[in-house]
Amino acid sequence: MLGAAFNVVGFNWIASPAATELEMIVMESMGKILCLPEHFLFKGGGGGVLQGTTCEALLSTLTAARDRALKEIGGDRIGDLVVYCSDQTHCSLKKAAHIAGIRQENIRALPTLRSDAFALSPNTLRAAVAGLAADIAAQLVPLYLCATVGTTPSGAVDPLRGLCTVAAEQGIWVHVDAAYAGSACICPEFRHFIDGVEGVDSFSLNAHKWFFTTLDCCCLWVKQPQHLVDALATTHEYLRNGPTEAKAVIDYKYWQITLSRRFRALKLWMVLRRYGVSNLMSFIRNHVRMAELFEGLVAEDERFEVVVPRTFAMVCLIPASTANWRWTGGGQSDERAAAGNGERDGEGLHDASGGGGDVHHPVRRRRADD
Repeated sequence: MLGAAFNVVGFNWIASPAATELEMIVMESMGKILCLPEHFLFKGGGGGVLQGTTCEALLSTLTAARDRALKEIGGDRIGDLVVYCSDQTHCSLKKAAHIAGIRQENIRALPTLRSDAFALSPNTLRAAVAGLAADIAAQLVPLYLCATVGTTPSGAVDPLRGLCTVAAEQGIWVHVDAAYAGSACICPEFRHFIDGVEGVDSFSLNAHKWFFTTLDCCCLWVKQPQHLVDALATTHEYLRNGPTEAKAVIDYKYWQITLSRRFRALKLWMVLRRYGVSNLMSFIRNHVRMAELFEGLVAEDERFEVVVPRTFAMVCLIPASTANWRWTGGGQSDERAAAGNGERDGEGLHDASGGGGDVHHPVRRRRADD
């Protein structure tokens, strides 16, 4: 309410120095709480910005990656750019890629397996990139990989270190979407889920999901902010001012799609001040403990089956009559070849958007004698 009452429109520093400076302080503090590498902090040459949602963060970083690549290969080759994700990745990536001019057929949603807890295997990515390189006639260019920490369908965590190793070989921009589970990584026992983050180009989490902050508040850190500025800068005469021209300040209008922006930093700053890191850790741990308790109760109940081991505070379960059920939540069952695709009729338990944009469900499959 305070942020709305102040009605700050802090598109550049001179419009509201306090809004910009507080946002820089908040993002620097959040980066340190998460133990992000120094190159994601302002003092290390990177920096953070508060976007509205992950959708905006994806579009901003994808646009930056696109323009960086097109400077090298030529602007007329935008149709050759390829974006990678898993079949568990949120559907907002597909929307961002469409807006950024990526062809539908060049958005590659790579398959995941239940045996990998529906995480994207680095070997799968390597095979996809190698297959692309082998197709000389296509002349396609690997551009962008979206890895996820805590997917929507299953809470899966993609192995960042291995994926970054593969991506680095091809100069692929790696973005980490930690919208849901990134907040949990302030707890030391969960920090290992973002091991390898030093190799990514950008990282985002939604403070409005699990950090006591109201919608909208998405934290985005970038290793090289200049790529964002190059892609999103606006330099009309009426926006010029001394501090900006001298490059002495941060103008967040260069770090986002929109020009005007809300005073989002105030509410996140108040959460950090009011609760403190230790209380926020306790809040997250309590949620995880409740999920762990629920998972145990489900495991003891023969009527249900846990589909994939719980990682954070989300438990995925189905009725235990496994002969009648098959997980189709975006990933592939290892038994898929034997079971076949079958008909997908029945009651959906958990809607989730796969990387291809289709809506998938864990469904009850009818038997022939039903």
